[in-house]
Amino acid sequence: MAKSGKIGVLLVNLGTPDSTKTGDVRKYLREFLMDGRVIDFPFIPRWMLVNLIIAPFRAPKSAKEYRKLWTDRGSPLLFHTEDLKEKLVAKLDAEEYLVSMAMRYQSPSIESGLKELMDAKVRKIIVLPLFPQYASATNGSVIDKVMEIARGWQIIPEITFISNFVEHPLFIQAWEELGKEMMQQDQYDRYLFSYHGLPERQIRKGSVDNYCKLGACCNKYGPKNQFCYRAQCFHTTRLVAAKLGLPEDKVMTCFQSRLGKDPWIKPYTEDVIKELAEQGVKKVLVFSPAFVADCLETTVEVGEEYKEEFEELGGEKWDLVPSLNSTDTWVDCVKDLVETHS
Repeated sequence: MAKSGKIGVLLVNLGTPDSTKTGDVRKYLREFLMDGRVIDFPFIPRWMLVNLIIAPFRAPKSAKEYRKLWTDRGSPLLFHTEDLKEKLVAKLDAEEYLVSMAMRYQSPSIESGLKELMDAKVRKIIVLPLFPQYASATNGSVIDKVMEIARGWQIIPEITFISNFVEHPLFIQAWEELGKEMMQQDQYDRYLFSYHGLPERQIRKGSVDNYCKLGACCNKYGPKNQFCYRAQCFHTTRLVAAKLGLPEDKVMTCFQSRLGKDPWIKPYTEDVIKELAEQGVKKVLVFSPAFVADCLETTVEVGEEYKEEFEELGGEKWDLVPSLNSTDTWVDCVKDLVETHS
């Protein structure tokens, strides 16, 4: 170990309720949705929307959905992140690195993760938000929270943020391996890449030189749209599809999890499902590469709800590729990201 101390690594995922009780789910929703980077309204209208409308009415329904997801180990998002941390610890040099983990919302908190590292007197902190494609509402929020906490420290060590890893070869390879495993089991008519959605206004806010048109501009990935969430998602699809050798005319990118009446980035997954059914498509394989751990949005929303919609419209097979969770190649990817930024 260097005399000046270890390098601290903070892995941060989105968050999860402490339990499936309605009260805990409501508490989680309030913290999550009151984040000004998630719902980018002024404080007072945001507070009224979240506390008087969304949290009270959505919490009971969301609690039921979380019960479908919960296991003996609790929330999959939490324990898969814990497993990732433990496997990463085993692969990194223990004399050089100290790894902590946190959730952006609820427990374990970013404050507690950073405290663990600071108490160990690390000489540097590497913060890795576990969101492949950069968005203000995810990666940006994690970075913002870490900086908010660090402002209160008397001594601030060097802090490095990994803002995205959309092009990392091992990230793409990890999805390729999972896709190949699923494709060995059956043949599919279409390959759907469903990403979490965002309001269109958030994409426009980050537009460089007014480049973002929320359309064909996402067909190419370069300096002007390298932090455009929608462009990064289409880029991820192209990279994974190329590695798998998928025909372009059988690959589609779409966006899920809309909230509210404002327009979100398109195409919507619900609309794509209807289009596929109308075209007579029977077998679909679905990827969710915006998530690195199975969670409500993958297992329940994509794996169950969309499957039911597709089958009701005449589809025969809707298979979801599992998330990266703590697969070996994904752990190697995280290890490389950490070492490269050390």
